[in-house]
Amino acid sequence: MRFATKAIHAGLEPDPATGAIMTPVYLTSTYVQAAPGQHKGYDYSRTNHPTRAALERNLAAIEEGNYGLAFASGMAAEATILQLLKSGDHLVCCQDLYGGTYRLMTQVFPRFNVETTFVDATRLEAVREAIRPSTRLMWLESPSNPMLRVCDIAGIAALAHEKGIKVVVDNTFATPCLQRPLNLGGDLVVHSTTKYLGGHSDVIGGAIIVNDAALHDELRFLQNAVGAVPGPLDCFLVLRGIKTLAVRMRQHCENALRLAEFLSGHPEVIRVFYPGLPASADHALARQQMSAFGGMVSAELRGGEERSIRFASRTKIFALAESLGGVESLVGHPLTMTHAAIPAEQRQKAGLPAALIRFSVGLEDIADLIEDVEQAMAASR
Repeated sequence: MRFATKAIHAGLEPDPATGAIMTPVYLTSTYVQAAPGQHKGYDYSRTNHPTRAALERNLAAIEEGNYGLAFASGMAAEATILQLLKSGDHLVCCQDLYGGTYRLMTQVFPRFNVETTFVDATRLEAVREAIRPSTRLMWLESPSNPMLRVCDIAGIAALAHEKGIKVVVDNTFATPCLQRPLNLGGDLVVHSTTKYLGGHSDVIGGAIIVNDAALHDELRFLQNAVGAVPGPLDCFLVLRGIKTLAVRMRQHCENALRLAEFLSGHPEVIRVFYPGLPASADHALARQQMSAFGGMVSAELRGGEERSIRFASRTKIFALAESLGGVESLVGHPLTMTHAAIPAEQRQKAGLPAALIRFSVGLEDIADLIEDVEQAMAASR
């Protein structure tokens, strides 16, 4: 099956009890057993439930992996991956990344003697130099948040595997519609399903997809033992969103490219960050490992941080809000919002400008979106 068909059908069957075409929402915490240990595959909903099982099968199929695991949030999924590590282990991570991930790696897991080195993952040599004998994970975002940098997943995976290091790829921005990291050599794919997979700004969730059976078993143990799992309604909402992912991503990508082109020619914009622009340093690599360039655009405005904050506060269709990937367009100022947890020196090292604006380009008419940006530019001068 091709992607759009898999997104709608893979891992899913009509309900055997009623024939319902949509996966039922099993709102129960426990399941009756015929005798101790004798049940129909489910005993307690933290461990598993039918709605979650359907979502996990579907997630595995659309990422072209063998196993999917669903979580209560993207951060819960990320924390579970980091719980694979032990005291004294080390990971190498891209330096341009989501602020919540940075916080997890610098404020939570150091308590357990797990250390992270942040590097420019667009440079293979920088990745190579950061590897230590104790390195166990390589953590990538591609495209990254918020600078939309693209790293060579296959090249980094080959380098990591020479040293026995597993590679984690956050595929939230690209989605499996545009990029499948497992096919490029990644070992674990992580998602915030809150974003494009859910797609309607009405659910919080996360996911991990892997191919290796032993790795899956270890993650499944942690998923149940720690218990950061989604409820049945959350799983239903993500499944519903995935059904329209292919058609939504086509429009997200088309609108984002049009907005990026507009911003590139605007006199009040210093730089535009979007891998779909031929002028982007990552354009050739993005064309090689992605089928399209995604719905996220970032831009550095003239006038500094205060002007950018004024701009983000004056849009009318772009809503000033955290998150991304919904049908509605959002705008944010990463420095004070999604990336506020990252210290100034780390932001500077990653090249994150104080005047950066991040756009999650939705499905509205692109002419209306461009007009909204233009009026906010004028109103923020």
